[in-house]
Amino acid sequence: MIYSGLFAIGIPMPVTVAIFAIVAFLLFGNRLPSVMRSLGRSVVEFKKGVAGVEEEIDDVVRSVDEKAKSEMKTEAKEA
Repeated sequence: MIYSGLFAIGIPMPVTVAIFAIVAFLLFGNRLPSVMRSLGRSVVEFKKGVAGVEEEIDDVVRSVDEKAKSEMKTEAKEA
């Protein structure tokens, strides 16, 4: 069985979003725009960090592939 909505108790998803929006407005009030801006910046920084890790992994994989290819070439020459 697939549950969706507020804590999987059967409240439909649009109602759940509305409840969270109301709670956020009550908690943060006039600071909500600055909180959302800060949250957006955090998401951007997180994505940059993930991209950096992916680049490092790609570099390592590429260097291992190149090393394996060069070793295969030297073994082929020796044989």
